Amino acid sequence: MHKSTLARLSTSVMIPVLLLAGCGQSSAAHRGAASGSKDVTVALPVQVSPNWWFPLESTQAFSSINGQMNYLMYKPLLDVSHKDTINYKRSLASQVKWNNNATVYTITLNPKWHWSNGQPVTAQDAVFTIDLMLAASGAKNQTPPWQYGGAGIGGTPSRWRSVKARGSDTVVITLNQPSNPQWFLHNGLGQIEVVPRSVWDLHKNTTRELQFIQSVANKPAAPYYQVVDGPFKFSASASKTNNQYWTFVPNPRYDGHRASISKLVYMYEASPASVFGGLKTGSLTVGYLPPSLWNSRNQLTQDVMAIQYPFGFNYLLPNLSSKAPGGSGQLFSQLYIRQAFQMGIDQPGIIRVLYHEGVVEYSPIPSKPTTAFFDARLHNHYPFDPAAGKKLLESHGWKPVHGIMTRGNQKLQFTADYVSGSNTVAHEMELIKNDLAQEGIIVNLVSQPFNTLIATATPQGASHWQLVNWGQGWTYVPDYFPTGGGLFSTNAAANYGSYSSQVMNHLVQETYQPGTPQQIQSRMNAYQHYAATNLPVIWLPWIPTFAEHASYLQGINTHFNPVTDVESPNYWTVH
Repeated sequence: MHKSTLARLSTSVMIPVLLLAGCGQSSAAHRGAASGSKDVTVALPVQVSPNWWFPLESTQAFSSINGQMNYLMYKPLLDVSHKDTINYKRSLASQVKWNNNATVYTITLNPKWHWSNGQPVTAQDAVFTIDLMLAASGAKNQTPPWQYGGAGIGGTPSRWRSVKARGSDTVVITLNQPSNPQWFLHNGLGQIEVVPRSVWDLHKNTTRELQFIQSVANKPAAPYYQVVDGPFKFSASASKTNNQYWTFVPNPRYDGHRASISKLVYMYEASPASVFGGLKTGSLTVGYLPPSLWNSRNQLTQDVMAIQYPFGFNYLLPNLSSKAPGGSGQLFSQLYIRQAFQMGIDQPGIIRVLYHEGVVEYSPIPSKPTTAFFDARLHNHYPFDPAAGKKLLESHGWKPVHGIMTRGNQKLQFTADYVSGSNTVAHEMELIKNDLAQEGIIVNLVSQPFNTLIATATPQGASHWQLVNWGQGWTYVPDYFPTGGGLFSTNAAANYGSYSSQVMNHLVQETYQPGTPQQIQSRMNAYQHYAATNLPVIWLPWIPTFAEHASYLQGINTHFNPVTDVESPNYWTVH
């Protein structure tokens, strides 16, 4: 619910984390390959569809699904590799240099990149895009028409002093204080996907421009989206955009590795059964095995399956805002309440019963996939122990009354909204509800479409929700250097639960500072240890995707990037 996403929600983002994954094919699909077709159809996550096509996504549309669509059409200024390094061969920039105190960054663009109309990608395009990003992030204390979902990540906009073009191929960015260069490259420059200024700079006024972008953000057939520099173009003539399917064709003027497939179709899916049915009949070439159908996987005899862990974590989001219904924000703001919640989450049981694979999560940096950021010394401070959780509540004056923990006029009774369309997530929420009831915490469950959840469960909508499960969680897009600035800093754009801690703010800021590799990692460790103990969210198991694809389609697994949570279909080949 992003990403994934929930960056991003993978949804992810996370939106919230909803992520694109590969799915299997039946013999019917192989007949299609044998007939010479090079069309590929991809299953979207259940009841999820792209809804924001401009590559600067709003807070309410910050998900890995939208990110995947953007990645097909627009090149990143800096391409982050699957090892979390900068891949300059696939970046618009050929190099980035910085001064001694890491306040001035000089970016040289690679002259090989062009827009699909033949015009070169220029420094003016990059500056125009960055100016829009900073404006949508609230630069100069202005209130934008919509907020950029990456605000707070990469020092956006608080550390950015100036952005200037020098000629047509050089961008100079000046920060207002020394910064960790790798943090800024990954999280500041790494989040920029450049758009053509000649197409989008229509109003010569930033506020009006942002309003216009919002008006066409969910209109991919609009002509503005036809000028791209990525490997694919949106095909308005072949698409059906009313939540059915979205079609891309190769960009014939792409200056990188050009696609060999002829058509790329993303298919809306109403249920896990429809995904599985598409795999069996061969109407889907790429997709995922729903965990609820794990025991039926042997029916997909012509598939290749891989277990993919994107770079992120999963969580149950409590609303700590004072505006939360029924005074729940004041309750969740108490650490011991969050601790009791965490002790009521049976992560090993959820993995064993529902997902078959997964890792117990207790910090914002996952143990899978393997990265240099995870601190192996970290341990689970709040393992599943509902008896201990109940005792903790009782020590603070709560008493069970008719099965509900009660103190004066307060009751530990909440409503949890969760993503609809997945039997597995529904069963997960039932397990959580039953386990929390052992502590006297009552949770009423309400299912909602993902796009509804991501639009509602924000600080702006704080009066309408108490708890949310996006269905997956968060993928580190675009905070590839996983410091948590956009997630847990006070008022950060992706701090959907209104968590606020001065200690957390200080620890996050420390990760931005320059230093030796040992100093930088020590600061990262301090941040993740505090997050593990202070519980800005309620940790849930981190679950992989069971990615499957037809055996005749190659390049799926090797070109999935777990760090950016995107596929690169221009590297897929049909054999």
